[in-house]
Amino acid sequence: MAVNVDTVYQRVLALANKEQRGYITPQEFNLFANQAQVDIFEQYFYDLNQFNRVPGNSTGYSDMINILNEKIDVFQKNHVDMSAVSGATATLPTNVYRLGTVFYNNSSNSIKVEKVDSNEIELMNQTALYKPTSARPVFVRKNATQILIYPTSSSPSYSTSTLNCHYVAKPADVSWAYTEVNGSALFNSASAVNFELHPSEEKNLVIKILALAGISIDDSSLYQIAAQEIVKEVQQEKQ
Repeated sequence: MAVNVDTVYQRVLALANKEQRGYITPQEFNLFANQAQVDIFEQYFYDLNQFNRVPGNSTGYSDMINILNEKIDVFQKNHVDMSAVSGATATLPTNVYRLGTVFYNNSSNSIKVEKVDSNEIELMNQTALYKPTSARPVFVRKNATQILIYPTSSSPSYSTSTLNCHYVAKPADVSWAYTEVNGSALFNSASAVNFELHPSEEKNLVIKILALAGISIDDSSLYQIAAQEIVKEVQQEKQ
C-alpha cells in the first residue's frame, strides 16, 4: 500500500507545465517530494491530537481518529532490537520517528521499561522504595537517538538481544530514479522508491509538491493555486 512516485511526478509535471510555468527537474522533484511526505506525515499526529479532543462518530469508515490511525499503522514497528548498546546507553533504531514502549528481556520475562524525566530519576535513586531495579527498570532520553537505562547495570547485561522497542518509523526517502538517455531522463522503476503514505494522500502530495515548486520557480500563481487546494482539503477533512 503506497503511492507510486512516477504517477505523482507525471501529474506534477503536467500541471506545472500546463501554462509553460517551467520544468521541474528530477532532483528538484525528489527534494519537494520528500518535504511534502514529511509535512503530511507529521500532520497526522497534530490532527490525531485535535480529533481526540472532540466527539467521533459511530461510523468506523468516516471516523477521523480511525482514519488517521489507519494511516499511521503502516509505520508501526514492534519489538525491534536497539541498533547498538554500550553499557546502559542504548541507541535507537535509525528510522525512529516517535518512540513507543521499551522492553528489557531478562532470563525469563519481557519487562516494560517505564519512561521518566531526568529530574525524576535523581529522586528515584535517592528513595529505596522507588529506586529502579532489574525487575522494574526505567529509562530517560539521553539525546535524540539514545536512551539511558536504570539501573545502569543488570543481569543479564544490557545488549541488543535484551533491549527492544515499539515505535513509529519515519517514511523512507522518496526517489524518482532515472537513467539519462540522449539527454532525457527516463524513469527507472527498479531503483525508484515510492511514497510510503496511504494511497488517499496522492492528491495531497501533488498539491504540496506544486506549492513547493511554485516557490522554487518564483511563480506566485502556481503557489497560490496549490495553497488554495490545501486549504480546501483541510476544511473538508475537519468539517
